[in-house]
Formats: sequence, C-alpha cells, structure tokens
Amino acid sequence: MQTWRPYTSCYPALLGLAGCAVGGGAGRPDALVVAALAPALGWLSGHYLGDYFDRCLDAIGKPHRPIPSGRLSTEAALYGGLACAALSAGLVVWANWRIVPLFAVAMAGIVGYSKVFKRRGIAGNITRGSLTALTLVIGAMVAAPLPPWPLLPVAVGFLLHDTASNLVGTVRDVDGDRAGGYRSVAVQRGARHAVRLALRLYAGGVALVALGTAWATADPVAQLALTTVAATTGVIAFAPLVRAGDVVGARAALRAHELLVAERLVLAAAVFAGAAGGRFAVALVLPVLLFSLLTQALMRARHEFPPAAVAAGGKDWG
Repeated sequence: MQTWRPYTSCYPALLGLAGCAVGGGAGRPDALVVAALAPALGWLSGHYLGDYFDRCLDAIGKPHRPIPSGRLSTEAALYGGLACAALSAGLVVWANWRIVPLFAVAMAGIVGYSKVFKRRGIAGNITRGSLTALTLVIGAMVAAPLPPWPLLPVAVGFLLHDTASNLVGTVRDVDGDRAGGYRSVAVQRGARHAVRLALRLYAGGVALVALGTAWATADPVAQLALTTVAATTGVIAFAPLVRAGDVVGARAALRAHELLVAERLVLAAAVFAGAAGGRFAVALVLPVLLFSLLTQALMRARHEFPPAAVAAGGKDWG
C-alpha cells in the first residue's frame, strides 16, 4: 500500500476520464472504465518500477521505505511493475491499437525518469510532466481513433502543471538528492530558484487549461469555476514557499505538495466537467478528493520521513 501511494492513484484515473470525455466518450461506460483503469495501472507500474530503480537513492535518504527497509523485495517490486504494465497494455490494445506507440513512450518515460532524467535537473521534471500529458491523450484515444485537437493545449497545460508539482517535490528532497548525487534544480540553484521556476510553470499550465474552456462542449462555466478553485488552491500552496526564500523546510515543502496533490484532482475534474457536465464532475471529484486527503493524512508523512521525525511531530523536518 505504501508503494501504491493511494493518495495519488486516483489522479491518473481522473486524467484518463477527462481525456475520454473530451474525446466523446462521456456517454460510454465501457470507454470510461478503460480510460480510468489503464492509466491507474500504468501509474502503479510507475510506482513499483520507480521504487525499484530508486532503491539505492532511497537507501541513503529514505531508508524507511519498503525496499531499503526490507519489507518489499526488489523482485516483488520489479514483477509488480511489469504485471501492472502488462495489464494496462492489454486494456489499451483492446480499446485502440493506435495507443500502443504512446503507451510505449509512456513506459519508456517511466523507466527513463528514474534511471536517467531524475538525476539531471529540469529534464527529470519535464519527463514527469510529459507522462501526465500522455495520460490525457491516451484517455481521449480510448474513445476516439485520434485525440481531438482542442485537447492538445490542455495536455500541454498539464505537462507544465505537473512539471511544476514535481519541482516542488524536489525542494522537499534536497538533502537526500544531494547525498545521492542527484542534481535537481533545487540542489543546483537553490530552493528560491526552484520555487519561482515552479510557480511560473504552474501559472502557464493553469492558463492553458483555462483556455480549454473555449472548446468545452457540455459545461464551460463549470470548467472555468473548477479551474478557478484549483488555481486558488495552487496560490495557497505556493505562498509559504515563496515567502520562505532560500530556506524552505522539508515539512513546508511537503505541505505545499500535499495541497498540489489535492489541487490537481480538481483541475482534472475541471476538464471532465467541460466535456461531461459540472454536476457529474463534482459528484465524481468530491469522494476522490476526500479519499486523497484522508490517505495523505494517514500515510504521506510516514512515507516521506523517518519514523523518528514523524514521532517528533515534525521538529526534525526543517
């Protein structure tokens, strides 16, 4: 369960649903199920494989995690990742064989992120953001032979948005990344530069998603309203990081990222609302949001920080 990170696992499913709705599948239950399950399984595959490839880095900075602590074997992580990838591949092939090249690129991105790009600064963050854009496009292609062009600026918007979110995550992990030889933006240029870059990327991403309102076919007002809610939450998440300047504590960075994990659910629901209707989107996102917030509260700190720091109430987190 810790490897699955359940507080994030609903996000790819929502992205797939949003893409499927924009692709014309809002009224097709079979397409919606595949559009949700295939990205969710691919996401779980990425968590298993990411933990497998990051096991040496985690042994330095996060030895309490499942693999370095010995609670999950390297073989189980590898086979779990491959099994989830195979199930996801089977679903997308059944839905639309044209998805296969994109699926291959996504899997290459998952492996490349952990093996190559994560240690190379902004390249790793962009790779992570690209996976989100691909999830939207794949979701659309579950319902349509090819992705509709109005989805493309929205996909770029989510690329920028998740690049920003991933950058905030690296601010939390500066000490472990530096010790492991990972040259993240925060390690190379400092927390202030990383946060400001993330904020600019975030603003551009949300603006592109808001631009997608112009092509909403069902409920553009709901799409704009939910996008505004997401943007407001994003401002709340970034504000303390901007004020902190060069000294951003790990706990402050985690709080900001926790908010962004919740915020991006609302942003994905905004796209879904524009194509499927606001009431449907709100009914879908509220329980998902509650689930994410509850599981973050129960599990997130224990996954990111050593047990002694959690027991100390965050005093050792910066």
